[in-house]
Amino acid sequence: MQRAESGLVDADLGGYVIKQRVARAGQGKSGGYRTLILFRQGDRAIFAFGFAKSAQANISKADLALLRDAAAEALGWTQEELDRLVASGALTEIKDGEDDEE
Repeated sequence: MQRAESGLVDADLGGYVIKQRVARAGQGKSGGYRTLILFRQGDRAIFAFGFAKSAQANISKADLALLRDAAAEALGWTQEELDRLVASGALTEIKDGEDDEE
């Protein structure tokens, strides 16, 4: 997400959905994995889906439409709603290892 926050997005799929490449050990990014992320710069990133490039070339137009709908909803959630989803186990928060204390 550091790359995306810096403006280095592998593919902007529209509707606050981005695709980022992730390297596979020994193969680099081109032969690695693709991640689809609901992303609003400076606000939040929600991992939606990941796949190996060797297993799937791309996602369908229908799946992309669903992801855009999901982005519209999820990026509108309040912090309280996010906290509740994390507490219930519906979402898992992934931290970057930096101290997030205010």
